[in-house]
Amino acid sequence: LMNPPQRPYTVAVLGATGAVGREILKVLDEHRFPVGDLRALASERSVGEEVMFGNRPIKVALAEPNAFEGVDLVLASAGGAVSRKLLPEAVKRGAVCIDNSSAFRMDADVPLVVPEVNPEAVAGHKGIIANPNCSTIQMVVALKPLHDEARIKRVVVSTYQSVSGAGKKGIDELSAQTVALLNLRPYDVKVHAARIAFNCVPQIGPFAEDDYTEEELKLVYETRKIFDEPELRINPTAVRVPVFAGHSESINIEFERPLTAARAREVLGKFQGVTLIDNPANNKYPMAMDCAERDDVLVGRVRRDPSIDNGISLWVVADNLRKGAATNAVQIAKLLDAWWNAASA
Repeated sequence: LMNPPQRPYTVAVLGATGAVGREILKVLDEHRFPVGDLRALASERSVGEEVMFGNRPIKVALAEPNAFEGVDLVLASAGGAVSRKLLPEAVKRGAVCIDNSSAFRMDADVPLVVPEVNPEAVAGHKGIIANPNCSTIQMVVALKPLHDEARIKRVVVSTYQSVSGAGKKGIDELSAQTVALLNLRPYDVKVHAARIAFNCVPQIGPFAEDDYTEEELKLVYETRKIFDEPELRINPTAVRVPVFAGHSESINIEFERPLTAARAREVLGKFQGVTLIDNPANNKYPMAMDCAERDDVLVGRVRRDPSIDNGISLWVVADNLRKGAATNAVQIAKLLDAWWNAASA
């Protein structure tokens, strides 16, 4: 990097009016990220609306190439098509982009980064850094200390994903269907693959290779890329559940080396980014309703798998809009800030 930008930075939030965009604005403020000028960008229909950054209302401007003139850092959460179109334009104008969509995740020259797991990958960027999928992020944070300890051979994961993963429209559909059903009225199914109120739907996204959904395949390919383990064996099932916020995961792991449940708890408890909540005697374990507004990944139900040698099972919960999206993006921005600062020192 020839000329790193100077603090405070000119930051653009692309997709500022969406569920994740608003969360990014909140997290930037909470983490006291050195923002000088903040630009809130969105599609035509949101132009002129206001979003809050701390206690400052910011007028939303149109997301178009020239909006990135003079921008140092872009935090994007406007979907894959918009990212593909606009982020190369932002890079041309000198910005570094952290993208929350799936557009660039699997590109060979785009780092896919979870700061607790592979911070060194940031250094390889060519202007775009990808934020992994929400369900991948919380899984790899929980797996990393265990992988370092005993080396993972195979992972079987089932997810219990909240409707906020489908954005504001996902949240609205669960609300509307719940009200309709409780009042014995008809309801619409538009956002999810089937009725989501009082139901679990074992499909998130379209079906793809081998009858796995795109959401499930993200757990496989993204995890392999983040750990730089192209052969890692992962069997996923992704399920949408009628919960408003917070994704839960049941993870079963087979290791190359022996690992006791007690040792697994110990390394998880010490790991940056994990909060261990594991006290079965007092019915204490993480739940989706506990993770709202928290940046950590919550881990519990850590236990030996008696059906296999070197097996451990655990339960992992995180706020999908925060660690699963906004917080992870801001943590990547903080890595860049530290890197730029060192470069200009």
